[in-house]
Amino acid sequence: MSLDNWSRRAVLLGGAALSLGAPSAFAAPVALRAEPFPLSAVRLKPSPWADAVAANRRYLLALEPDRLLHNFRAGAGLAPKAPAYGGWEARGIAGHSLGHYLSALSLMHAQTGDAECKTRAAYIVGELAACQAAHGDGYVGGTTVERDGKIVDGKVIYEEIRRGDVRGTPFDLNGGWVPLYTWHKVHQGLLEAHALCGDARALQVAVGLSDYLVGVLSPRSDAEIQEILACEHGGLNEVFAETWRRTGKPAYLQLAQRLHHDAVLNPLEQGRDELKGKHANTQIPKVIGLAALHEITGEPRYGRAARFFWTEVTSKHSYVIGGNSEREHFGAPGELASRLTDRTCEACNTYNMMKLTRRLYAWEPNAAWFDWYERAHLNHILAHQRPSDGMFAYMTPMRAGSARVFSTPDDSFWCCVGSGMESHAKHGESVWWRNRETLFVNLFIPSTLDWAETGARWSLDTDYPASGRITLTAQRAGRTPSELALRLPAWSPNPRLTVNGRSVPVQGRDGYAVVRRTWRDGDTVTLDLQMPLRAETTPDDPNITAFLSGPVVLAADLGSAETPLDQPSPALVAAGALAALQPVAGQPHVFRAADARPGPLTFRPFFSQWDRRTAVYLPRFTEARWRAEAAAFTAEQAKARAIEARTVDVMHPGEMQPERDHEFRANHADVTTNGGRSARQAWWGQGNWMEWTMAARPDQPMELQVLYWGEERDKNFDILVDGRKLATERRADGAPEPAFVVRTYPIPREWTQGRDRLRVRFETRGSDATVYECRTLVAEAGPKPTRT
Repeated sequence: MSLDNWSRRAVLLGGAALSLGAPSAFAAPVALRAEPFPLSAVRLKPSPWADAVAANRRYLLALEPDRLLHNFRAGAGLAPKAPAYGGWEARGIAGHSLGHYLSALSLMHAQTGDAECKTRAAYIVGELAACQAAHGDGYVGGTTVERDGKIVDGKVIYEEIRRGDVRGTPFDLNGGWVPLYTWHKVHQGLLEAHALCGDARALQVAVGLSDYLVGVLSPRSDAEIQEILACEHGGLNEVFAETWRRTGKPAYLQLAQRLHHDAVLNPLEQGRDELKGKHANTQIPKVIGLAALHEITGEPRYGRAARFFWTEVTSKHSYVIGGNSEREHFGAPGELASRLTDRTCEACNTYNMMKLTRRLYAWEPNAAWFDWYERAHLNHILAHQRPSDGMFAYMTPMRAGSARVFSTPDDSFWCCVGSGMESHAKHGESVWWRNRETLFVNLFIPSTLDWAETGARWSLDTDYPASGRITLTAQRAGRTPSELALRLPAWSPNPRLTVNGRSVPVQGRDGYAVVRRTWRDGDTVTLDLQMPLRAETTPDDPNITAFLSGPVVLAADLGSAETPLDQPSPALVAAGALAALQPVAGQPHVFRAADARPGPLTFRPFFSQWDRRTAVYLPRFTEARWRAEAAAFTAEQAKARAIEARTVDVMHPGEMQPERDHEFRANHADVTTNGGRSARQAWWGQGNWMEWTMAARPDQPMELQVLYWGEERDKNFDILVDGRKLATERRADGAPEPAFVVRTYPIPREWTQGRDRLRVRFETRGSDATVYECRTLVAEAGPKPTRT
């Protein structure tokens, strides 16, 4: 993303972080310089955010708690009261949704006052307490794992670790699918129920959980702890730090500090961006926990790492909508143009980056933090929930012509469904902030604030983002501090300010318009913000362009998501980016681009195109360059469309969800990266293997297509399909090159007849075998030789 005003502010903040001194002995706890008002003090008025909360409430109340509790009761030896849900809740990670659901119910109760949400939260806490009592040792959980061909309760993993049996890989701990990730969600849900619903039992259950895990982990060596932390574990350090805050029990803070994943956090503490190839949402919660520990201990390196990470991710790893990651992983800093695919911008990442932003802002109340927060909140979080039915998108695709894929009510329960339940239960959490001297307004979401300590009631009215007029009214002034600070967004030049209808000079400080006066009932403050059109290019290709109108990211509307797109990706042909778009009269944030290829385009707000195919980023050509490159551009687009049209299935080894979806297994295979992509590498030697299941078309000839790295040569491994050798790959032809290469292997027709699933295995015969992508495709016409 190009360095516009907001990201220049962010870089300045990050630079300030790097000026901190070297690690030192623990200092005093950090004094927070601002705090948000509790959700219970804020009520939303009609707006897109209120619509999102209402849709989410309907979904939350349509879910059945007993179905989410199924595994918890079964694992505790209690009869389940209802069958389990499908999707991820039918797999080893089960239970994470219950944790998110408990958090969401608690947040929804605080945001809306909904009594049914509080009642449901209390019921779940009671059920968890009963399960915990049945276990008798503090444990309660819903994960499962396979042992000796049978699915058993995930508690067996922790008892193995207690005995010193530790086997950790990025998404697998002792054979279980990220069990500590699910643990974190349940633990966090209990803390939310305690804080937001006032349920003392929730803290008691959380304490029992904490004591159990302290007993498992505290005796483990540092090396064993690091191997455990190699597996995704959510914000485990954060919940133990918070449980210490509420109980004062030293063992919890000690464990929180030991849960420091050195391989990831040490480079950040030293100001090094080594995020390339790392699973994005595995890392963000670790940094949130580090920020929490900074607040408790005052340790400078923790704060330095949190600021540095935020600055790197928002300025070098994020797309224009504020989201980050491609296929869930970070790329090289500044590498975006080559990563515009269907699997960009995982919603969980932005949910967690927003949590981190709130902590950083509390340390240093500067508008730059909320310039980014606003961007992500408006353009990504609102985009990821479809308000018509409350369903959630896992990824928000940046590839031109793609459409969002939304969850189903009962059979998805992805991670982004869980975080989505929370995101859309708390849209009022960051509008209003305070300290002793100042009332801050950070987001322009229509709402009311009841400030109990001062007896004040304020109202914010606006039709933002349709327009830039924001009006604040002191419905009851009470003892409001003399200073009111309204964020001046970096996207708006020359803001205008009026108090009680009279124009006043804008007194700026830290990105805010500051108004000082003795407030009286009925006082009004109006901020008028211009919303100019502007362009942002990708850092690695200045010709790949996105457009914003004020805070709103625009996207070309390419038609219904239900209609296949059978045309080249759009391109702009214009001397200057902004000259390509012209506003449509009477329609806020709607523009036309007449000089587009293959035809004119209409640009609309991206976030609200829930069921449309869109193009956020477009290549831009001058007339001369278009004449020179049009044929090659069109041919490349046609080639890519042809491959996608023939693709039956695609597997991305080394990535959590694709491996789970494709039933990955191996005897010896590590996760590795190259060229910004993850891979699986079967160990060097004889008989090391990795395999997965691929979809096929039983009535059509099929091919297997595999992606390798051009410099990885002189290999010797077999490729097998359902136990039969398809090819021996030696990777000996051609010259080494630092780029990906594709190999295609025709599958004998008789191998696929009557079969819609194939088991593909890579087995070594004296080398390693590294695979970056694997596809099954309908074969092109004409024979192809099998590679041997």
